Parts: sequence; C-alpha cells; structure tokens
Amino acid sequence: MRALVMTAPGGAENSEIREVPVPRPGPGQVAVDVAHAGLNFVDVMTRRGDAAYAAEWPYRPGKEVSGTVRELGAGVTGLAVGDRVVAAPVGAGLAEVVVAEAALTVPLPDGVALREAAAVPLGLATSMLLLTDAGRFTAGDTVLVHSAGGGIGNAVARLVPLLGGGRLIGTVGRPEKAAAALASGYDHVFARGAADGPGADGPGADGSGSGESGSGGGPAEAIRAATGGRGVDLVLDPLGTAALDLDLAVAAPGARIVLFGNAGGGAVADLPPLGRLMAGNLTVTGFSHRGLAVTAPERLARAVRRVLGLLADGGLDLPVTELPGLDAVPAAHDAMQEGRATGKYVVRVGG
Repeated sequence: MRALVMTAPGGAENSEIREVPVPRPGPGQVAVDVAHAGLNFVDVMTRRGDAAYAAEWPYRPGKEVSGTVRELGAGVTGLAVGDRVVAAPVGAGLAEVVVAEAALTVPLPDGVALREAAAVPLGLATSMLLLTDAGRFTAGDTVLVHSAGGGIGNAVARLVPLLGGGRLIGTVGRPEKAAAALASGYDHVFARGAADGPGADGPGADGSGSGESGSGGGPAEAIRAATGGRGVDLVLDPLGTAALDLDLAVAAPGARIVLFGNAGGGAVADLPPLGRLMAGNLTVTGFSHRGLAVTAPERLARAVRRVLGLLADGGLDLPVTELPGLDAVPAAHDAMQEGRATGKYVVRVGG
C-alpha cells in the first residue's frame, strides 16, 4: 500500500510516498481502509524535529482519518467490517490502510460525508474539548483564539454559536490572514507582532494593528478595546508560552487560559507566579489530544460522537480544502509551516 513517510527531520525534501506493508490489527484494534485523512500542525512540528513528537525515523504521520472498517482485531465489539467510521490513530494515518484502537474508532452517522468526517477525530474534537472540558466555556463568554486562521481556529468559530454563542476575538501571525478569520465568524481579528515568533498559522508578522481595521497600537490594547476594557473570559493558545504575557494582559477576572501546543517550537518559559494568578482569579491549564488518547480515550471518543451528531443534524458545517492525493501533502505541510494555509486541509486517499 502507499503511505507518506518522513525520512528525517527537515521539510518536504524528507517526505516521500512509499510502498509499505499493509498493517494488521492486534487485540482491541481496528484496521481501516482510509478514504480521507486530516492534516494537522502536529505533522509539521514532527517533521521539523520538535522534541517528543517522533520517537524514531523514518516516521509516518497522520492522526485522524475517515474510511471503512477493513478488519477487526480480537475482542472488538460494536463494529463490523464495512462500517463507515472515523478514527484517531497514534500515527500512520496518511496511508491507504491504518490501524487504530477500537476505543477511538467511532461509527459515522448517516448523512455525514467521509470528506468532512476526516476533520473530526483530532481537529473538531480537540476544538470541542478545548472549549468545554479544558476551557469551561459558558454562553456569552468572550473567547480569544491565537492562530485563528488555522484549522482549530476555524473549528472554534463554528462551535461557539452552537454552544450558546459568545464574542470571538482572534489573532493571526500574518495580517493578510485576518480577512479569512473574520469570514469564518470572528468579531475582531488582530495581527500579532513579529516578536511573537512563528505560530500555528505561520511566522509572526510585523505590524500589530487590527486585522479588521488596520488601526495602530499593540495587540493587548486592541484586544482590550474590543472588549470595552473588560478583557476576555477564555484564551485558547497553541503558541507555547510565547504569547502568555499577552494572554495575562487581556484576561478578565476569573479568566481561563488553555495552552495546547508549542507551534513555534521554541523554548517554553516558566508559568506566571502564583500571586499573579491568585490576584486575578486566573486559571492556566494544559491540554493534549495525545495525552487524552492514551489516558482517557473515552473522553476523546465522547467528543468525537458529539461533533458527529452536530454534523449529522445539520447544525455544524465545516468547510475543508480537499487535496487530490498523498503526493500533494508535503506541499500542503509547507504551506502550513510557512503560514500560507487557511482553514482545514484533508487529503483524499481511497475510494
């Protein structure tokens, strides 16, 4: 079968399509014929060699797929060969066949297309968990999302209205990405300064005015002004600690700050002193999709089912950009790393 293989840390020059053996499921596992696979920034962090993402090389990326059940491992119940499913494998999903744990393989409801479903196991499920579990979102909250032009940012914009609604503020690494974020549902979008370093939507951009109006001033002042001076209730931050000072500067009393990645790949700074957090009744929380998949797969599967239900009843619509095949993936990873990508990419793999 064909699969995308990353041969060494680097860029597209170290990604190639290879013929590899078809995997077989072990006990409690499911083999899936992949129809579509989702692309995620974690693929980019892995290929550039960020610590803790690839245990060895060559490495096979891909952590969310849609398709049909090919084979069941021993002890698997509730699924049958031929079932349409989504799955969250630990890796190797950018291939024609992948093996995933049965606990993280969920049947697709009628009416949900395989193409859109490929964005669910990591992208949409993570966004739901960031808002509800980690972020404790309440209807009417003001939410700040860094890298609002990326896949997670786009998904958050689609989910907040379904969870009761609130004010959405985004930041982007490049000013030219503000328009797309505004079109996805953000009320305000601001560009971060070049000092913030690269983010999940690309390198930092010089010029930190409002992406919607071009006004001057730093992002903290612009964000606070957009809230009438009150600040934001929830921050979703994939930038490690690079934007943590900004997060704290715009936090309303009782705000929750959720750190869920280190997209820039730089060194992570210490967390704020306890006194500063206590003074503002602030919470700083970490979130890891990979950690949940290992330690609490039922929570992740529950979020997947909830999102699939929203897609099935028509309440949720998530536009995706479909790539024609695995050969197009390295260039898409380049676009993601360089900040040229917007929204969610999925690749068509099988029939």
